[in-house]
Amino acid sequence: MINNWIWSVVISWLLAGTFLGLTGSQEKQTDKAPITSPSAPSGVELYNKHCAVCHGPDLKGTGPFPAPYRTPPDLTTLARRHGGKFPTAYVSNVLKNGVRLPAHGPAEMPVWGTDFVAREGLDKTQVKLRIEELTNYIKSVQQK
Repeated sequence: MINNWIWSVVISWLLAGTFLGLTGSQEKQTDKAPITSPSAPSGVELYNKHCAVCHGPDLKGTGPFPAPYRTPPDLTTLARRHGGKFPTAYVSNVLKNGVRLPAHGPAEMPVWGTDFVAREGLDKTQVKLRIEELTNYIKSVQQK
């Protein structure tokens, strides 16, 4: 009788251990699954989501920007305003770090480098890719 009881306890422990071992290994396998990052949005998608509200869908500064902000610049004339050459480094820098703030008053434009990290939890590489995508899109729509 005691022998049967001991065997029942041993078998119960073995079954419980097997069950826990299987579920634990399944959890470990799930935890170790590769994390795939979603593909980066295109420059057009980023522009429409983040920039069109102020710069307008045509990039000409015609968006419904709120007061007290000034009229945003026409992004299609950047190359013309910089001697016929698109200012890639300047645009990337403005997108990543924002524009110089006046002594008083609100920022004229969001700092997208910081915003992408804070709002979307992106790392430096992902932020750099988004800034490049936005810059390349703006470059692609320059007036001839």
